[in-house]
Order: sequence, then structure tokens, then C-alpha cells
Amino acid sequence: MTMTLYHCSGARSVRPLWTLLEMGVPHELVTLKFPPRVFDKQFKEINPLGTVPCLIDGDLNLTESGAICQYLVDKYGPSDLAVGHDEADYGTYLNWLHRSDATLTFPQTIFFRYTELEPEERRVPQAAEDYRVWF
Repeated sequence: MTMTLYHCSGARSVRPLWTLLEMGVPHELVTLKFPPRVFDKQFKEINPLGTVPCLIDGDLNLTESGAICQYLVDKYGPSDLAVGHDEADYGTYLNWLHRSDATLTFPQTIFFRYTELEPEERRVPQAAEDYRVWF
């Protein structure tokens, strides 16, 4: 069975795509128009959230970019991309691998929401600035 990565240009799916390419792992790439939940309603049958990335590997369906990268290096390694659990920097490696989604995304989302997404009358410049500074 072929591993399949669902991807959109400019989305977080570039992380697992890059990992697959760096490792030379055979895969099928399905590039969708962003956001796929709007432009490809059938995609929600594959990923009910309608988000990318989505990696299908046999019966496994993964949707978190950091987790997909960790899965790929752990399952399909050895790879120079992995930091072994016995290496001194292992904790730092895991922290940075997952920080992008767990820590950095939240202030980016608040900033983007209150500067671009909300209608003018609902924008909150102070909230946007506070989260810009935090980020």
C-alpha cells in the first residue's frame, strides 16, 4: 500500500512533505486547493476536520504536522533528521519539533484574526499588538 500525503501549497503540510523528500520515503502526494474543507468537500471523508496535512499510511491517519514528521523519522529511519532518545539534545529536539503548533500558532492566530480576518468593526488592535509582541 502506498503512503499518501494530502498537502496544500503554503500550508503546514510542507513540513511532512519536506521530511518525506529528505528521507526519500516513497509516497503519493495529493495537492489540494486551500482550504480543502471549502474546495474539496469529499476530502472530509478522509479527514473530518478538512485540514492538511493528512498522512495515510495503511490504516493510520495522521493530521498533525509535527507528529507526522516524528512518526516518519521514527518509523522509516534511521535518518539524520532524527535525534535519538539517548542523545543529550533529545528533549530540546522534541520541544522545538512540537513548539510550532503548541506555542507559536496561538499568538499568530490571534494576531491574524484581529488584523485581517475579522470585519473592520470587530478588529481589536490592542489584542493583535499584544500577541504580536508575545510571538
